[in-house]
Amino acid sequence: MVSSDLPALRVNEVCPGCGIAMQSSDPALPGFFLLPSAKSPDYRARLARVTVDDTRISASLKSGHLREDLEPSGGYKPAAAAAETAEAKGEGKVLVCARCHSLRHYGRVKHPDAERLLPDFDFVAAVGPRLASPSGARSLVLLLADASDFDGSFPRAVARLVAAAGEAHRADWKHGAPANLPRALLVVTKLDLLPTPSLSPTMCTRGRTPRARAGAGSDLRLAGVHLVSAARGWGVRDLLEHVRELSGTRGNVWAVGARNVGKSTLLNAIARCSGIVGRPTLTEAPVPGTTLDVIKLDGVLGAQAKLFDTPGLLHGHQLTSRLTSEEMKLVQVRKEMSPRTYRIKTGQSIHIGGLVRLDVEELTVGSIYVTVWASPLVPLHMGKTENSAALMKEHFGLQLQPPIGQERVKELGKWVRKQFKVSGNSWDTNSKDIAIAGLGWFGIGLKGEAVLGLWAYDGVDVISRSSLVHERASIFEEAGFTVSQIVSKADSMTNKLKSTKKPNKERTRSASPVTEPEASEPASNIDA
Repeated sequence: MVSSDLPALRVNEVCPGCGIAMQSSDPALPGFFLLPSAKSPDYRARLARVTVDDTRISASLKSGHLREDLEPSGGYKPAAAAAETAEAKGEGKVLVCARCHSLRHYGRVKHPDAERLLPDFDFVAAVGPRLASPSGARSLVLLLADASDFDGSFPRAVARLVAAAGEAHRADWKHGAPANLPRALLVVTKLDLLPTPSLSPTMCTRGRTPRARAGAGSDLRLAGVHLVSAARGWGVRDLLEHVRELSGTRGNVWAVGARNVGKSTLLNAIARCSGIVGRPTLTEAPVPGTTLDVIKLDGVLGAQAKLFDTPGLLHGHQLTSRLTSEEMKLVQVRKEMSPRTYRIKTGQSIHIGGLVRLDVEELTVGSIYVTVWASPLVPLHMGKTENSAALMKEHFGLQLQPPIGQERVKELGKWVRKQFKVSGNSWDTNSKDIAIAGLGWFGIGLKGEAVLGLWAYDGVDVISRSSLVHERASIFEEAGFTVSQIVSKADSMTNKLKSTKKPNKERTRSASPVTEPEASEPASNIDA
């Protein structure tokens, strides 16, 4: 984790990947690192002399020449040459803590129990006084929100703080006093997760700006809206130029957003786009809460302007805030979303894992189209509403994950219902969305009116909005469970349990006397 050619750490050194203070006393706590052991001057072992009669080494190596078919190609560089090139470019090794090392190379936290000891970052307390002060450097706040979970990931509290500070400073400016007017840019990240062929920038921008103002209040004045994808480089250069223009030569720029919204990934992309010497140092990982403290990125904006990465904000209204790390892997969307569409009638329901259930209660038409936009790893189920209680008791935590394990169902909270009245005038496109914070959304397509009931865990935000993506799947899903590895594994475990119980029943039957079977009622067929 620490290379021998790196200089010794200074006192109060912080990790450039996550911002935590580095320490070498407790391996279980964040910020831990190991200093390299001292090496003797002659630590490089001398190679044994090669003899002519040694048959294990080729003649080309004995003579000190490579064969013609092994000559380096034009794109290949020997290790020494590559090291010299990297050193010339300033791309030296980056010293990070053990936690960042594990996240970068293995995608997981080495000591998950230590994560609970970390305090939540309070942007209002840490940065709020700077925004509220009428003097000082110009402030620019980047309000980051996930394109696939805009309403759940939008930083409402920070947006309200910026709006209130702006109104207070604007009144001082009108009276002739010097005032620091904080500005805000709305940055919608992970645009590559949405089905981009069916979307247009105008459509996305038109829907995002009113929702941002609804979350922060009418006083929020946005200096602009940017749709970006750090993974593909979409819109990063335009965002960088706009940030430089608004921040000036000595401004402070703060990137703020919920956990796992992609702040560090976006800032690394901005650093690469700015052309600074050296490689970006912020740790990127598909794990919420990667950044632990405020980190300053030097040289990205030029002059004396400063760019800060902040820890992700914990939103209790997001469903992901209640899930374990293994459950998060199932819910997180990591590639372009694909629709899964049902045609359902009154009295039928759709489950998204063991997290959400949508009931069709009343319809003015025969059926409606419901398109599920969520992670493809989460299994779905469509069946009769009257069987929902039995489905929850027998399959939640097994075939329907997350949660993983039936004991986790009660830990997520109370199951509550919200009612939505939806109307539409076309069968060809979705009219409304019912979005669940931290999970995804249902796209509703109908020509008429419908009363829908949505069941989710208490405290999780569920809203109705205009349709974001109008398209639906070309092939509809069938009743029952969707095909997935989770359902297959749960079915195999259930079959094994049944097979172990079957011999015991046969033994008890053989030991008991044979009697005439009583007449029983005919079995009724139950649809999935």
